[in-house]
Formats: sequence, C-alpha cells, structure tokens
Amino acid sequence: MGHIGLTPQSLHQLGGYKVQGRTEAAAARLLDDAKALEQAGAFAVVLETVPTPLATLITQRIDIPTIGIGAGIGCDGQVQVVSDILGLFTDFVPKHTKQYARLADVIRAAVTEYNTEVRDGSFPT
Repeated sequence: MGHIGLTPQSLHQLGGYKVQGRTEAAAARLLDDAKALEQAGAFAVVLETVPTPLATLITQRIDIPTIGIGAGIGCDGQVQVVSDILGLFTDFVPKHTKQYARLADVIRAAVTEYNTEVRDGSFPT
C-alpha cells in the first residue's frame, strides 16, 4: 500500500500539518506519484490531506483503490485515526475528523473516581 500527500514521517519537510497538492505543480507530482505506486505494484494508495478535487482525479486516473484521510468524498474508501474519532485527545482535533465520542472525559472521570476510592480506602474491598 502506498501513501502520498501528508506523510507524517515527512511532516517537517512538508511544512507541518498542511494540505498537500494545492498548486498545479504539486497536484501533478501527487498524481505522478500515485501512478508510479500503481506501476510499482501497490494494491492501494492512501491519500492524506489532499484537496477533494485532486483526490477525486487521482481516484479516476488509477486502477487501484484510494483510501482517503482528510481527502474528501472522492476516494474509494475512508480511514481515520481511532483515537481522534473516539475523542481521546482534547487539545488537538484534525479538521477532517469527526469526534463520535469524548472518551477522554469519561476516562478522566473513571481514573479520578478510582484514585479517590483508593485514597479513601473504599477500594479495594
């Protein structure tokens, strides 16, 4: 599986958490990269944080599935980071993420209750 667009291992070289492929030249490079991955034998390509129109174009121009993360609805499939959609982090939520729960609050409350019970002697029983 190939991975293009915002690649976390290249974060500093790419200028941080920024949408990739916004210029015509950058978009052309990403399309070429997707085609090269397909020719190299990749069975799918992850498109991370690229504009929806570009993700749609890449999906139309290659014959292997595209999986989007922050790439809009034009991909063949979608992926998200589970800790993001479960709300395990409250300080930073990627723009492309929908939080389906705020488990950080639930976990914090549970640990606080556990701590209180251990300190006051009501747990363990």
